[in-house]
Amino acid sequence: MAKLHDMSCIDGGDLRSRIHFCADTGQIWLHEHRMLLVHAEAQAALRKELIDTLGMARARGLLLRMGFASGARDAELAQTRIRTGDDLAAFMTGPQLHALEGIVGVIPLQLEFDRAAGTFNAEFRWINSWEGQSHKRHFGTCSEPVCWTQIGYACGYSTAFMGRPILYKEAECAGMGAEHCHIVGKPAEEWPDAEEYRRLFAPESIAEQLIDLQAQVEQLRSTIDERARLPGDMIGDSPGFRFALSLLQQAAGSSIAILLLGETGVGKELFTRALHEMSARRDRPLVAINCAAIPHDLVEAELFGVEKGAYTGALAARPGRFERANGGTLFLDEIGDLPLTAQSKLLRVLQEGEVERLGDDKTRRIDVRLVAATNASLAQLVKEGRFRADLYYRLNAFQIDIPPLRQRREDISPLAKHFLRKYAAINGKKLLGFSDKAKKALVGHAWPGNIRELQNTVERGVILAPNGGRVEVDHLFLSGAHIEDEDGFGLGPNGKIDTEQDSLARSLCSAVCDGALTLEQIETTLLETALDKARGNLSSAARMLGLTRPQFAYRLKRLRGEESGAGPGADVTDTLSGRAHA
Repeated sequence: MAKLHDMSCIDGGDLRSRIHFCADTGQIWLHEHRMLLVHAEAQAALRKELIDTLGMARARGLLLRMGFASGARDAELAQTRIRTGDDLAAFMTGPQLHALEGIVGVIPLQLEFDRAAGTFNAEFRWINSWEGQSHKRHFGTCSEPVCWTQIGYACGYSTAFMGRPILYKEAECAGMGAEHCHIVGKPAEEWPDAEEYRRLFAPESIAEQLIDLQAQVEQLRSTIDERARLPGDMIGDSPGFRFALSLLQQAAGSSIAILLLGETGVGKELFTRALHEMSARRDRPLVAINCAAIPHDLVEAELFGVEKGAYTGALAARPGRFERANGGTLFLDEIGDLPLTAQSKLLRVLQEGEVERLGDDKTRRIDVRLVAATNASLAQLVKEGRFRADLYYRLNAFQIDIPPLRQRREDISPLAKHFLRKYAAINGKKLLGFSDKAKKALVGHAWPGNIRELQNTVERGVILAPNGGRVEVDHLFLSGAHIEDEDGFGLGPNGKIDTEQDSLARSLCSAVCDGALTLEQIETTLLETALDKARGNLSSAARMLGLTRPQFAYRLKRLRGEESGAGPGADVTDTLSGRAHA
């Protein structure tokens, strides 16, 4: 049972250190979440407009739900502090964040809870309630509590923290004329009118109707043209992707050979499967083979088949990939690695529509749609004599270039969300999505391995993320290969914004106080660095540090004398001379 006895034991310093301001990019970060610093008056005006437009009852529900979502988000940060073993300090993250975010000052009056048993009892006093003051200013003194967003926050935060519904009510409210607000929280079932409040936290029926209509539209779209269905991983709205997909759709109705070009991992096999599903051959086999993965002396047997006894080890006759794909589609990946002898036979098969097994003089008619793919330049291989020109022109009848993921930035987020849903289901996890910093890192990463790399990265993130939490940057990029934090500002212990220099100075002071460095070591390093930058010129080095030349020389002589054991009387010029010779 966690019970509040003394607030002095709870330190919020680490929370301030998790707030990061970056003036260059216009972003504010709280841990992994992006934050906004908004004008209170602008927020109050928006709140008033919502009430004027929707009415008090609907605006109340909307603002409660907004606060609930915000509180649930902040509870994610509290979960990271639970790992320290102090449930009470972890819970107080919410009240401290509410104050740091400028919403309201929170004074705990009573707090006791047991996460395992599900018991919860809390009372807080709110001072300087932004919402209560703004409501009173715009609408006058009210007859009932009006700090709806703040109450929603408290409910959302405590519910997420406890893992069970917690409901708060205002016993006193600044909007009703009280000096301060007073809130009481306990499990929802302990309130006699809990059902009424549950309805407030439920979305409006009009929103549910819109969602139902949207689902019906999607269902109708999916049944209009069955042939237009694509594999689930075919996701994207970028111009390059849409253009490549439109070419694929235009070619689906014919039997023309397709050449797919693109880097490794862009989804060439996925495009082939989509083409097959959109074509009239979708009920026939789709056979795939990677030409680079088969030894050259076995390629012809794999492609065209072999008769018994055709070579040592051919103990039985077996059909090749062309025969197995008869009536369907054959996908030849990495076709640039096909040996020249196999290339000539492949050309004949494409021209004649006949295949001849190794060790057999009988020809077999086949009807195969060929899709070839490569990440190499076939035109260059033709110039080098490593690829037949006539086969290249035969394959190049319909070329589709699949853009790399770095040229499809707008597709990264929907692809990542798709993979998250997929692997969360496979691993039996319920996740809240990606943190804001993780989203930024995903979009900013270069993705040299393209979609395959993105898929593997998200799968790793899903595995490492805690159940019920979010996928964070460190879950995705274990090697630190993500975007580094930009230079910016944080909050100091006094609540003021620190510059990068302030943070550096405080880190240096901490190192001295913790015994990691001594004052003499810092002073020596500072003097020698200045001397190095001044190339041994004492006057210039002294000016850098705001000292006179005699002051600088005295300090250097004293410190170096102590290091060498020569004593304070040692001449600094001798030291400099020895250093120059060294």
